[in-house]
Amino acid sequence: QVTLVESGGGLVQTGGSLKLSCAASGRSISSYTMGWFRQTPGKEREFVAVIDWNGALTYSADSVKGRFTISRDNAKNLVYLQMSSLKPEDTAVYYCAAVGGGNLYYRRVSQYDFWGQGTQVTVSS
Repeated sequence: QVTLVESGGGLVQTGGSLKLSCAASGRSISSYTMGWFRQTPGKEREFVAVIDWNGALTYSADSVKGRFTISRDNAKNLVYLQMSSLKPEDTAVYYCAAVGGGNLYYRRVSQYDFWGQGTQVTVSS
């Protein structure tokens, strides 16, 4: 069992930056594919970024490509999402997710086994 806790969300102005963290506990996530997703009211949870088990490979959604960077520190059991050049449309609850094994094609909610409780990111215009 893996427990995930996100932090780092908040209110930021358009063009600003935030760094989200996802702390894992229960077991090492060094063999897990990790993903970030986001959700706004009334909409389905959408894929943001994914990182492979050792951080060598990443993939981001087109909507955030060039602005968001996913990374991980397996020694600390942490995953990060660095967000820059934020836009109002990035406002959402951001969720961290984990799956044993996996790969960069894991971009659907149903493919992940463990989820955090989410952290709110609000970008003001």
